[in-house]
Amino acid sequence: MTTEPLPIAVDPAVRRPLGDIAAGAERFTQARVERIIRIVVALGCAVLGTQAFLNALGSRQEAPPAHLPLLLVVFIPLAMMVAASVAGVGVRTVAGIFAVVFPIVLLCWPLVTYARADAADGAPWIWYLLNVGTSAAVLAFGLPLQIAWAALIPILYAISRLAQLGGPSSDAVDVARDTVFAAILAAVVITLGRLLRGVAVGIDQARSDAVASYAVAAANNAAETERVAVAALMHDSVLAALIAAERARTPREEALATAMAREALTRLANTDQDAGEGPDEPVAVTAIAAALERVVADLDANAAVAADIDAAAPTVPGRVARAVVLAATQAVSNAIVHAHGEGLRVGLRADRQRLRVQVIDRGPGFDPAGIPDDRLGIRGSIVARVAAVGGRARVRTGTGGTLVVLDWEFPR
Repeated sequence: MTTEPLPIAVDPAVRRPLGDIAAGAERFTQARVERIIRIVVALGCAVLGTQAFLNALGSRQEAPPAHLPLLLVVFIPLAMMVAASVAGVGVRTVAGIFAVVFPIVLLCWPLVTYARADAADGAPWIWYLLNVGTSAAVLAFGLPLQIAWAALIPILYAISRLAQLGGPSSDAVDVARDTVFAAILAAVVITLGRLLRGVAVGIDQARSDAVASYAVAAANNAAETERVAVAALMHDSVLAALIAAERARTPREEALATAMAREALTRLANTDQDAGEGPDEPVAVTAIAAALERVVADLDANAAVAADIDAAAPTVPGRVARAVVLAATQAVSNAIVHAHGEGLRVGLRADRQRLRVQVIDRGPGFDPAGIPDDRLGIRGSIVARVAAVGGRARVRTGTGGTLVVLDWEFPR
């Protein structure tokens, strides 16, 4: 590639992140299932927490100095977890705090109830919170820790309760029954949570596969529609232009055949997008440079347009300006799609004689012979489009990159 575009200074501070309108769509069902789990857990914990709190208010099983601090340590994180689950904010953090605090309270229970076996009648208020601790683990932890908490909390309760009762006694059977009951409920909670989350993942995966299949089908249908449109265009417009040129005998007939050929080439070039002829009012070269800057900014914020415009450069017909901008847009789009925008540079130079636009990239290049005949990215959208307005497009490619040069000479 011997022709080099103009040097371009790119401001590294210019970065415009592109948003993804599909972000979160792949977790549509999972997000809603998580919301349902949070609400159900919040309701269950609120009911059990209220029951435990009412029993704790009149409890005489723990020592009076430790009663109020124990209530604050347990019920403040519990209330925060319920509120966070309803609001959907900071759920894992607050649930993790309660899941850690509650086993510590179970470990401290024998200490705060020491030498108070006479007041140990009936289930202590911490028993109502055993499955609340397991539910907190379901919200905060992964499956391994959920299983660990489902086994740890009932075992800690059994040890703490037996230590409170002063060792094996007639109440040991009741303690064992309560422990097994809590373990079974913990297993049910974990199983239901795992089942619902697994179903949600399966639904989202099925939806993603269906959307991908639809996209492939839509792309195939669009390609087939494009081939049909091109075939009809070649049969009607191009064939009519060729017949008119072959039968032209007078200067007027030759001019008419030339106009028909130009219109056919323009329609062929515009097959891939809705780009009409529009007005033919003269356009300043600076307006073409501004249009190229907007195009490049929309397609690749990291590239820029370097312009070298002679003050004496004439204006350009509107159809020529549109053709040059659209052809350059296709060249930039090809560089971004196929070369990932590597080394992308765009240059514009205009003087009294010529308007030239150059698009260069440092990608791997391509094999021109390998382009299917029905693809219009280069043949139609670049070469034919520029040729339709009396210009010339050259495409040079190799292992070091691709260079597209668009030339249009001012009439002399």
